[in-house]
Amino acid sequence: MPIPVHALVHCPLTVEAVAELVALPTAPPVPDEFDAVAEEMQRRGWEWEHLVCDSFRTAHHHVVCSDVGNPFGDPDARTFLVFGEMYPVDPKDEDMTNGPWLYGYIEGWEKVPGWTSRRPSTDEDCEAVLAQAAQAVTEHLGEAPERTIASSYTVAAGPALTHRIWRTPTHALILGPTADNGPYGYLTHLQLSCTPLSCAPDLPPAGDKDGLDGWITAHIDW
Repeated sequence: MPIPVHALVHCPLTVEAVAELVALPTAPPVPDEFDAVAEEMQRRGWEWEHLVCDSFRTAHHHVVCSDVGNPFGDPDARTFLVFGEMYPVDPKDEDMTNGPWLYGYIEGWEKVPGWTSRRPSTDEDCEAVLAQAAQAVTEHLGEAPERTIASSYTVAAGPALTHRIWRTPTHALILGPTADNGPYGYLTHLQLSCTPLSCAPDLPPAGDKDGLDGWITAHIDW
């Protein structure tokens, strides 16, 4: 039976958006100075964004954040592109005491151009958004994901949605749910991460669920 989700907000991932994210580590480096970063943002059509701490809004309307603040041309940066935001059911919150103030955060995502909302939603709706995003990644990379597994509750709150993993020679691309890393901590991102393969050792075999959970967490947690 589908698990209900209080709200799902998303902006479809495109091949162009995937290509821009994947190219960030090898782009010409930008100095860690406000004016230089602002100039690069203007060139790309990006803006500052407050929905995630220290984040950007791209010209494709997705939210991008990085563990270094300046992801332009930094091969060691962990960079995350958020294309969906989910307010999952909390089994301990049957009377929806969190609802009123958490919906306020969801409303912030709903106001971003290009984003649409569905309240209530289901895990199947979330999976459909992830499947569409996976098609965009596959089209850009020219190959299907190397691993496709159900997420663990230790990775993100909410239903066990699908994680998909691709690898380039230098980076891991992981598509799926993750903790929001925003100012609130109760919502869940649907995101595509681009992080150095050096964050964790070789990809565990397909049958090693715990190993894969740990490998994913090592790349997407920051």
